Amino acid sequence: MTTQARPRVPFSLLLLVGIVAISFSSIFVRWSNAPVSVIAMYRLLLTTLLMLPFLLKYRSELSRLSLRDWGGLFWSGLALGIHFLLWMGSLRLTTVASSTAIIALEPVFVLLGAVLFLGQKTTPLAVLSMMTAIAGAVLIGWGDWGTTTEALLGDLLSLLGTIAVAVHMILGKKLVARVPSFLYSFFVFLGAALVLALYNVILGHPFGGYPAAEWGNFLLLAIVPTLFGHYLFNWLLKYMRPESVSMSVLGEPLGSTLLAYLLLGESLTWLQAAAGAVLLTGVWMFLRADEKPKKQRVKLPETQSA
Repeated sequence: MTTQARPRVPFSLLLLVGIVAISFSSIFVRWSNAPVSVIAMYRLLLTTLLMLPFLLKYRSELSRLSLRDWGGLFWSGLALGIHFLLWMGSLRLTTVASSTAIIALEPVFVLLGAVLFLGQKTTPLAVLSMMTAIAGAVLIGWGDWGTTTEALLGDLLSLLGTIAVAVHMILGKKLVARVPSFLYSFFVFLGAALVLALYNVILGHPFGGYPAAEWGNFLLLAIVPTLFGHYLFNWLLKYMRPESVSMSVLGEPLGSTLLAYLLLGESLTWLQAAAGAVLLTGVWMFLRADEKPKKQRVKLPETQSA
C-alpha cells in the first residue's frame, strides 16, 4: 500500500463496485453483433466524451506533462487497446466462463512485472492466497473449457489479452505516481480508441450504420464496465499496489459466469459455483496479506521512468 492519503470510502466497497461493473462487460459484448474492434473503439470513445467536460479542471496539470509522460500514456493506451481487441474477440470463440477465467492469470503477470520493474516485494502468504484465487478462477471455466480448435483460439486470445492488460496495469502504476488519475485514464482511453480506429480503417469496418440497440450497447459499455470499472481501478492505483487492484478483478470470472447463466443461458455447474467460493476466499486472503506488512514497505519512487 502506498502512503497516499486514504479516501473515506472503504477500498473493499470500491473494489466490489468495480468487480460488479466489469462483470457486465462480457454480457454487453455478447449482446452486440458489431465487429469487436468497433465495439471496443466506441466503448472508449464514448467514455472519453463523457469525461471531456471535466478535462478543463486539469488544465494546469495538463501543461506540466512531460514527453516521458506522454510516451507512457501512449504505450499504456496501446496495451489497453490490444487487450480489448483480443479479449472481446475471444468472447466470439469461447464461453464467457472460459474467457474470463483466463483473466485470472492477470495478477501473476502483474506481480511479476511489479517485482521486476517496480522493485516491490511480496510475502509467502500473499503468493499462497493468489494461487488459491487463481485455482478457483480456473475451476470456474473448467466445466466447459474449450477443446475445439475455435474454442482453443478463443482461449489463446484471452491469454494474450491478459498479458496486454497486465502491461497496462504496470505502466499505470508508474504513471499515476506523477499524473492525475483522471488525466491518465482520459488519455489512455483516448489513445486506445484511436489505435482501434486505425485498426478499423485498415480492415474496412464501417463506423456507422448500426441500429439503435448497438449504440445502446456501446454506451452501456462506456458507462458500466469502463467508468465504474476500469476508471475506478485506475484511480485506486494511486492508493493500492497494482497486484492488489489486479487481484480484485479475479471476481470478474465469478460475476460474468453468473450473469452469463442468468442473461445468456450459459450453463453453470456446481463445480463452478464451488470454485467461485474458493476464488473469493483467495482474493480476501490476498488483500488481508497485503494490508499487514504495509508498515515495512517503502513508498515507491515517483521519478521512475515510464
